[in-house]
Amino acid sequence: MGNKIELKLDEREVHGKKVAQLRKQSIVPAVVYGPGMKPVSVQADHNVLKKVHQQAGSHSPVHLTIGSKKRIAMIKDVEFDVVKHTINHVSFHAVKANEPVNAEIPIHLIGQGESEAEKAGLIVLQSLEKIEVKALPMDLPEAFEVSIAELKEAGDKLTVADITVPTNVEIVDNDDGREGTADDEVTIMDLAIASVYEPSALQAANDAAGGDAEDASADSVEAEKGSEEETSEEKSE
Repeated sequence: MGNKIELKLDEREVHGKKVAQLRKQSIVPAVVYGPGMKPVSVQADHNVLKKVHQQAGSHSPVHLTIGSKKRIAMIKDVEFDVVKHTINHVSFHAVKANEPVNAEIPIHLIGQGESEAEKAGLIVLQSLEKIEVKALPMDLPEAFEVSIAELKEAGDKLTVADITVPTNVEIVDNDDGREGTADDEVTIMDLAIASVYEPSALQAANDAAGGDAEDASADSVEAEKGSEEETSEEKSE
């Protein structure tokens, strides 16, 4: 865990369409809910809330102060105004410090530009950017850092097993439909985080993907054209 993230919230008495007036004053409506409590309507200054969201994301606990009450919560949902690029609403899910929670933790690659693979002109691509874990709120890591410095050849890869996970943090292996299939023995630990590719292989893959997209687009156009012709014939009848 990094620095403690704190946020003071004011109880909100404005609801419904009237919250638009709050947003005009750069105040963001929010709600705090959780087990054993009634949802509490709250509000906070937009810039303050924006900073807290940037720090906490959806994976770090936020220490809330609402009047005289204090709670620990995770940011569960954030609604944005896509035109103004502002926050419209935030939902906080209150949690208990002594009960584990699930959260998706970012994966950061370090040592970029230092691997033998990159020095040889190969390309390292990250394929997994976050991983779900289970831990007590205060034990949740800010991020996992994985070094790519030891990657050497095309085909080399880093997997979830290469992440250094604290003893009080558990990586969650969700049921993804592998049970009973040929990949039944494959676990979350085998999932690739980053892999090394030849530039030419990547280009070929991109060209193939582009060709498939063009073919699909052409098929779609032909289908639409045929449908329009049928409709035209029906109308003429």
